[in-house]
Amino acid sequence: FIRKINAKYSTSSVYLRRHSSPLLAHLFSRSSIVASSAVVISTMAGSSKAAAVSKQLKKGISKKGTRIHTKTHFYKPKTLKNDRKPKYASKSTPKKNTMDKYSIIKYPLTTESSMKLIEDSNTLVFIVDIKANKRQIKAAVKDLYNIECEKVNTLITPRGLKKSYVRLSKDFDALDVANRVGVI
Repeated sequence: FIRKINAKYSTSSVYLRRHSSPLLAHLFSRSSIVASSAVVISTMAGSSKAAAVSKQLKKGISKKGTRIHTKTHFYKPKTLKNDRKPKYASKSTPKKNTMDKYSIIKYPLTTESSMKLIEDSNTLVFIVDIKANKRQIKAAVKDLYNIECEKVNTLITPRGLKKSYVRLSKDFDALDVANRVGVI
């Protein structure tokens, strides 16, 4: 700081009197300005310290002050979020798909109303898994019984079971399929 002042204002001490503290103005009066710069440089312990100070002066002094907040809420700043690099897998084995064709269809219904549907409207009735959807039921029936279904209707009974009405296409007869399955 002192060296910068000496280099910039070696001839006029008027600037120092107006713009700096009274102590600095006194130190660098017009008569002692050249002598004091020589004293300051010689009193530093070694040239390494002088080099460090000059490097700091070249770099400049940070003018970072307090931030003026214009909102009443404080929002956390966005910081760096690195990707995770786990040392081991979070699960030792991958999760098994429990919804296969055997667990989707539990059993066929053999009540009087379901028998009537088999005979009259070419429809089979199954109790299925509660989480199975119509597409899964249709695919499971096709795989298990080798039949094409036209339409699948589902409902959940008051007992909490899912009942599905599988309407077969015109090419297949529900009576034959029911005999093969063992419903009748």
